[in-house]
Amino acid sequence: MSLITMLKPELTLAKQKIISKKRVLENIASAVSNRLHCDENAIYAGLLAREKLGSTGIGEGIAIPHCRLESANHAAILVMSLESSIDFDSIDRKPIDLIFALIVPPSECDAHLSTLAQIAQLAQSPNGLNALREAQTNESLFAAFEKLLQG
Repeated sequence: MSLITMLKPELTLAKQKIISKKRVLENIASAVSNRLHCDENAIYAGLLAREKLGSTGIGEGIAIPHCRLESANHAAILVMSLESSIDFDSIDRKPIDLIFALIVPPSECDAHLSTLAQIAQLAQSPNGLNALREAQTNESLFAAFEKLLQG
């Protein structure tokens, strides 16, 4: 599945004032539940269960919380930047300020792994990540992410 086709303006949230990992997951669940017409608590529980297996903080200030959700009829990606970095138990022990959340139905397992790899690949673009971090509005974050995906 292509990130560019999954990207939606309503799931692009810039400079969020969130101060904990728990609140990040709650905010993801809230935003994505509206888009996927799924239960917010089920999304939160799925994200939390995945975090209990090991942090999705991949380093360089990036986290990729994700889960499979039975009630999702299609995949969704949420892109979020934080106003201030927070602890996310990342593998490099550094705080995070960029979040790429992915919610997929179980039927898209292979595509899920491919999409996670695409997101992780974005971390290899320091200039692109800086553009995401500098975006002050949802619209400018959406545009910066779209530009990053287009290379």
